[in-house]
Amino acid sequence: MQLAIRSLPCSRRCRRLTRLCFVMLAIFICCTQLPLALAQDPATNGGTAPAETSVEQVSYLEWAAGSLGWFYGLVFFGLSFSLVGLFVMNLLTARKENVIPSTLIEGFEQQLDAKQYQQAYDLAKSDESFLGHVLSAGLSKVSAGYTQAIEAMQEVGEEENMRLEHRLSYLALIGSLSPMIGLLGTVSGMISSFKTIANTATGAPDPQSLAQGISTALFTTLVGLALAIPALAAYNLLRNRVARLVLEVGIVSEGLMSRFQKQPTQP
Repeated sequence: MQLAIRSLPCSRRCRRLTRLCFVMLAIFICCTQLPLALAQDPATNGGTAPAETSVEQVSYLEWAAGSLGWFYGLVFFGLSFSLVGLFVMNLLTARKENVIPSTLIEGFEQQLDAKQYQQAYDLAKSDESFLGHVLSAGLSKVSAGYTQAIEAMQEVGEEENMRLEHRLSYLALIGSLSPMIGLLGTVSGMISSFKTIANTATGAPDPQSLAQGISTALFTTLVGLALAIPALAAYNLLRNRVARLVLEVGIVSEGLMSRFQKQPTQP
């Protein structure tokens, strides 16, 4: 059952994530743009509205969506969706049972005790786990000597470790990009506010136009930091977990292959 779960085609997972992304995007657009469209009041009969009715109470979600705009809203939505997908994928990959399957250890050791080395190699080769790749590489070189087998296991272990860290690096990328995009929104919002001030010839500038630019600056910074903090935290936690599992793979694999090490002869 565990091997079947690990061998689930990546295309099916990608299709499910893509469908979920479009559904969440549609819900996001409906929840943000539709209330803003419905909130616009038609013109009054006299052409002017009383001062009391011109100020409308806007919910926090509508205010945030209007301040971010469609560009920053879609960018942050894509980053947040990617963050959740990458976190779940790396969390499942870094499970101990996926990296060091206990069934593989037991079966491999039983085959070695029975001196059925070809069956042991086939068992490790058919397993798609980190440990399976390392053991199959070492057992394929054991005929050349124990030292060559250890070197082959170390090379494969470095390759698998690089593959795991490569997936984790996308979390760090999101953690680095999010505050930069937030900073871009901050600068854009402040430029919009100062443009309103510069275009005001006489009197005070429109407070609502100034508030729009300032709110864009603040909300983009807020959302950027809200994405960067959990992304960097998840990256560091999962990286430490992967490093611990890689060390354990080395200990377990060398322990299983130690029986092929020649004992020094007594004089």
